[in-house]
Amino acid sequence: MATMRDVATRAGVSAKTVSRVVNNDRYVSTEVRQRVEQAIAELKYVPNMLAVTFRTGRDAAIGVAVPGVADPFFAGIISAVEREASRRGVAVIVTSVGWEPSHEQQSIEALLHRRVAGMIICPVGPDMSFLRPWQARAPLVFVDRMPGKLTADAVVQDDVGGGRQAAAHLVDHGHRAIAFIGDDVVTGVLRLQGCREALADAGLSLPDGLVHLGGVDSESVTAALHGILAQPDAPTAVFSSNARCTVSVVSALQAMGRTDVAVIGFGDFPTAAALRPAITVVDQNADEMGRFAVQRLFDRLDDPDRKMRRRTVLPVSLVTRTSCAMPGEPAPTGH
Repeated sequence: MATMRDVATRAGVSAKTVSRVVNNDRYVSTEVRQRVEQAIAELKYVPNMLAVTFRTGRDAAIGVAVPGVADPFFAGIISAVEREASRRGVAVIVTSVGWEPSHEQQSIEALLHRRVAGMIICPVGPDMSFLRPWQARAPLVFVDRMPGKLTADAVVQDDVGGGRQAAAHLVDHGHRAIAFIGDDVVTGVLRLQGCREALADAGLSLPDGLVHLGGVDSESVTAALHGILAQPDAPTAVFSSNARCTVSVVSALQAMGRTDVAVIGFGDFPTAAALRPAITVVDQNADEMGRFAVQRLFDRLDDPDRKMRRRTVLPVSLVTRTSCAMPGEPAPTGH
C-alpha cells in the first residue's frame, strides 16, 4: 500500500505538500497540485487516518480543550476545527475544563489518556509544564493564549494591539477617564497593557484605582464597578477585556441605572449588536483561529519529525457600533 511519502517522492515534493493537496489547501500552485494528483492516481494512494490508529495505537480523533463550550468565541473555534477535521475523516472530542486552573490538568489528561492523535488547547492556568511528557506522544497546539512554562505551537490574537485600538477609540470619542475591567489571565494582562499604551500616547494615564483584574462574574464585576464609579474622578467609559466580562459590565450598569458610561469590549457576542446602545467590540476571528490551529496540528501529524514550534499572531479588528459616545454626543451610525 502506497504511503504519503511514496507519493511525495514520486511527485518530487515534501510529504507536507502532499498533505496540503489531499486537504485541498488553497496555498498550492496548480502545477504542483497536478503533479501530486498524478502521483496519487499512479500509486493508487488512499489517505486514511485510520491507518494512523493501527500503526500508532492512537485514536483517529483529535481533542479540543476549552474553558467553556457555551462561550461564543470558543464555540466558533470548535466549529472550525470540526469542519476541517471532517474533511480528513477525523473525529473531534471536546472537553470543557472550566475557568478554574485547578480543574485543568485532570480534564486535559483524561482526554490524552484516550490516546487521541493530538490536541488543541486553550490554556486556563499559568503553568502548562505538566504537558511536557505528553508532547512526545501527541502533538499539542495552543489557541487564544500562549502556554506558560511550555514551548509549543500556538495560534493567538494580537491582544496588545486590540487593547490599543479599543482605548484609542474611546479617546477619539473624547473620553479622558477610562476604566479597565477584566480577568487576570495572560490575555487580560496583555489587553490592559495595550490600553495603557494607547492612553500614554494620548498623554493620559490609567490609575490603578480604575483597574479591576480578577473575577468577571456578575457579582465581582458589579462590586468592582460600584467602587470605580464612586471615585471622585469617575470614568466616563469602561473597557472590558472579554465577552463574558462585557455581559457582566452591561448588566451591572443597567441594574445601577447608569446610562452615562460608555462601554467597549474585547470579543463579540451574539446580543452585542441588539443591545441599546449596541456594543462596540474588538472582534476576534474564532473561525480563522480554529482553522489555523487544526492545520498546524495536522502538519505535525503529517510530519512528526518537525522540530521548530511556531507562534502565529492573528490580527483583530474594531467593530464600531454606538456604545462609546460621550453623554450628549450624537450617536454614530452603527453596523
